[in-house]
Amino acid sequence: MTADREESVVAYVKAAERRDQIVAAARRALIRDGVGRTTMRTVAAEAQVPLGTLHYVFQSKERLFRAVLEDIIQAITQDLEVLRSPGRGMAETLDEGLRRTWARMAARDPGRQLLQYELLTYALRTPNLADMARWQYEEYFRIVAAWCRAAAEDAGETCAVGFDLLARVIVAQFDGLILQHLADPEADRAAQDLEQVVAMVVAMAAPRGPRAGRRRTAASSSSPS
Repeated sequence: MTADREESVVAYVKAAERRDQIVAAARRALIRDGVGRTTMRTVAAEAQVPLGTLHYVFQSKERLFRAVLEDIIQAITQDLEVLRSPGRGMAETLDEGLRRTWARMAARDPGRQLLQYELLTYALRTPNLADMARWQYEEYFRIVAAWCRAAAEDAGETCAVGFDLLARVIVAQFDGLILQHLADPEADRAAQDLEQVVAMVVAMAAPRGPRAGRRRTAASSSSPS
């Protein structure tokens, strides 16, 4: 094997090991610059890797963008898992979980939300990428449905509607809240709207079981224990 060939092999091995580093860099670049202005070259610069290394790990921008989405979806899964509390009851889990999720989305990570919508629009407008847009929302639905199902099963409760339907409604409502907040960040209005969304979702679920009906309101959750 020639020296150039050995060097190439070593570079490729290091490239495979750098996948997470590259995805994190792509996410930072996308949040900062937007989908339209992010190129493979800018991602390589952000990740501090040669452009050839980046192209070895991700043969196209579309594959890189999907990897970024996979990373975001994994983070959402972990966030919801933290919000699980076995035996708490579905109504209380939905109430607290939706409020905490909104606080995190609106206050601490608006860039991630905008990026998700930009990637969706990019997929819908790019030939042969419609499957990525569909997959993106199928993953959202799957994650939220699993979270709702786990809350009900942990508490020995039943849900009045299918978990898939409940998940789609939750995602649709949060999409609307987030888009309004990104366009016009008005905390008081958003808080009022969130109250209605939480009440609607809990009423739609109408859980039945030993802990059904227990739901912490915003007032009671903020009062001292």
